[in-house]
Amino acid sequence: MSDAMQFFSRSGDVIAVKKADLRAAIDALDAFMDANAATLNAAIPQPARGALTAGQKALLLSYVLAKRYIRGS
Repeated sequence: MSDAMQFFSRSGDVIAVKKADLRAAIDALDAFMDANAATLNAAIPQPARGALTAGQKALLLSYVLAKRYIRGS
């Protein structure tokens, strides 16, 4: 949990929820990613899907999320 708090601290965002609520949100998103991993993987077209590692796919997803939802990205 401390790494999540440090992440938000570095981002400059003020998180207006309690630690327990932030933990619940993190856990829910983690469960969502587990439940939808195959769908996310299938959304990546070949040949990239077969050539990229799981870590590279995660970085690609984080890039898309940042560009879509984070101010200034």
